[in-house]
Amino acid sequence: MSGKLLRVGTTYIPVTDLELSSEWYVNKLGAELSYKDEDKAILNFANQSIFLVKSKKNQSANFYDIYGEERFSLTFEVDGLNALIAIHKDFTEKEIKVGEIESRGHAGKNFVFYDLDCNKFDVWSELSQSFKEKFPLL
Repeated sequence: MSGKLLRVGTTYIPVTDLELSSEWYVNKLGAELSYKDEDKAILNFANQSIFLVKSKKNQSANFYDIYGEERFSLTFEVDGLNALIAIHKDFTEKEIKVGEIESRGHAGKNFVFYDLDCNKFDVWSELSQSFKEKFPLL
């Protein structure tokens, strides 16, 4: 195959209040706002573009698995358990809704957090080796 998918470039997240949500992502998660109009805001963080898209109420990027468990659609990675503990503490201090740090039966530990519209995200302590090799400055 001559062409192949190289990376995820953009993730779209539904939000009800674009102004409030874009400020939340900038102030709480350290995102950089690169564009905003009445329908969307483009944020840069975690090595990709995140589009916040103005949506109807009660929309989220979450889904339910076959057991009825609400799942996240996006996992962020940090470099090691100490980094995971530090960002969990930081999020807690910033009054972001977070879950407990947990082991899920695979390498590393995780926790979940939520944005203002209850979009659920995951944070994992294991930064992928290929990312470390391509971006050695971390």
